[in-house]
Amino acid sequence: MNLCRKAAVLCHPVTMKSKYSQYYNHSLIHSYYAFAKNMTTQEMDRYIETKKHLTSLNIVIVVLCAIIILENLLVLIAVCRNKKFHSAMFFFIGNLAFSDLLAGSAYIANIFLSGARTFELVPVQWFIREGTAFIALAASVFSLLAIAIERYIAITKVKVYGSNKTCRMFLLIGACWVTSILLGGLPIIGWNCINNLPECSAVLPLYSKKYIVFVVTIFSVILLSILILYVRIYLIVRSSHQEATNSPAYALLKTVTIVLGVFIMCWLPAFIILLLDSSCGIQFCHILSKANIFFGFATLNSALNPVIYMLRSKDMRKEFMRVLCCWGVLQSRRPTDRCLVLLKSSSSMEHCAHKLEHQTTPIMKDCTTCV
Repeated sequence: MNLCRKAAVLCHPVTMKSKYSQYYNHSLIHSYYAFAKNMTTQEMDRYIETKKHLTSLNIVIVVLCAIIILENLLVLIAVCRNKKFHSAMFFFIGNLAFSDLLAGSAYIANIFLSGARTFELVPVQWFIREGTAFIALAASVFSLLAIAIERYIAITKVKVYGSNKTCRMFLLIGACWVTSILLGGLPIIGWNCINNLPECSAVLPLYSKKYIVFVVTIFSVILLSILILYVRIYLIVRSSHQEATNSPAYALLKTVTIVLGVFIMCWLPAFIILLLDSSCGIQFCHILSKANIFFGFATLNSALNPVIYMLRSKDMRKEFMRVLCCWGVLQSRRPTDRCLVLLKSSSSMEHCAHKLEHQTTPIMKDCTTCV
């Protein structure tokens, strides 16, 4: 009996050690992909041969990701340069833009490290490649939640933007990134399917199916919570002012609602694929082999957000033009005085958001709809 107990104690650390030592096993990814894709070794070798060159879809995604990086960099520059955008709402929008920029960078890295190059990676490199994309996705979801919380507090509290406004804003942004890094880093910490092949995903062969279900469930709950918050905001605004829906300041609520709707529209097919992956093998659900198409469609979300800001906000649109104008002037080496002139507020939604920062009474009449 004592010998058995001793053997059990000794075996546990050996098992844990063997799992993490597999992180540098060069042949592990090949064997796990073969199992997940339901292929023999010979079929897998032929599959790798077909993946040595970028496909047309990959080239389109790379171009799209380059646009995503430039667009969201433009949003960040606009928020940093223009003091009118130095409010909690626009810092949260800047945080969302930064997560979209990270997503674009992660997708490009993923494209160039996928295909045949996947099988040149060791598992720890594979976890970093996929984990970065998951972190960017999580940051986008948590940024949307932070925006919804900020909007809800702004219309339900008196004097919400006191001396501690900066503290609360940075706490929310910090919590967003800490939670995102933790969520995306769970597989490399140990929640993966190494040494447990039946638990492996077909779409992401080193990820545990339970982890993927957990992440999609978390994201779905958060998105549902955001929808509930926006419904409550809309009802409060409607009840507090009869002409709320006709107010120009109501545009800000419409803008963030559109951003949320576009996110759900772009990511819903990918979420369905991931949930399908947890309950159906690739030999029965052949659509799983086309998962890259759905993830490619999801990248559209990061490209559309800056377009939404530009179309919905006159001040943001003008600031974008100023940045582009300055870039053109610098390229031609002409005087930059004209481009550096600060814009006057031309959008009531930004003016109203600024007014909220100095609010000392409940939001009922003048700025009821500043959401």
